[in-house]
Amino acid sequence: MYNILFAIAAYLIGSLSFAVLVSKLFGLSDPRTYGSKNPGATNVLRSGNKKAAALTLVGDGFKGWLAVWLAQKFGPHYGVDDTGIALVTLAVFLGHLWPVFFRFVGGKGVATALGILLALDPWLGLATLATWLAVAFAFRYSSLAALVAALFAPFYYGLLFGTTDGILLAVVAMAALLIYRHRKNIGNLLAGKESRIGDKKKAAK
Repeated sequence: MYNILFAIAAYLIGSLSFAVLVSKLFGLSDPRTYGSKNPGATNVLRSGNKKAAALTLVGDGFKGWLAVWLAQKFGPHYGVDDTGIALVTLAVFLGHLWPVFFRFVGGKGVATALGILLALDPWLGLATLATWLAVAFAFRYSSLAALVAALFAPFYYGLLFGTTDGILLAVVAMAALLIYRHRKNIGNLLAGKESRIGDKKKAAK
């Protein structure tokens, strides 16, 4: 019972789209209307406002961390077990991808996934972040870095906690969803059309 309640709460937390909220706060255009039309930090950066992009990144990461932390901190008192933590992990991520508060139009989940992994275990999150940074620095493709990091996250989890942990299934599902959300980027990468980190973009009006 409480496993489900915590998962519902996590989904609602995940449904807070900081790209949209921060853009409204800064008087910027809705990120769902320009660039990649993805409500995430990378697209908000295309507006030319680095502060708004940074706040979006932190906010989306924090909500993932918060949902899992709350479940870990207070869940055991209500009988929330590893299955409940796994459900919370997946629910907050689904909330970001398909937010109920924003007509189910959400982001790709990179920052939120990182926040979730950091909450599950700091070393897990740091290893995944290091993978993202290494690929991004080497190839200057944010999407490629996210895809490689997503592939390695379940591997890192397995190394740290073994392969019999039910939470691993949630991490695998999250990685699969993140890759699915990057399917257009995968096509652009294969076609050599994907934009690189640092490329100038036309600012949103």
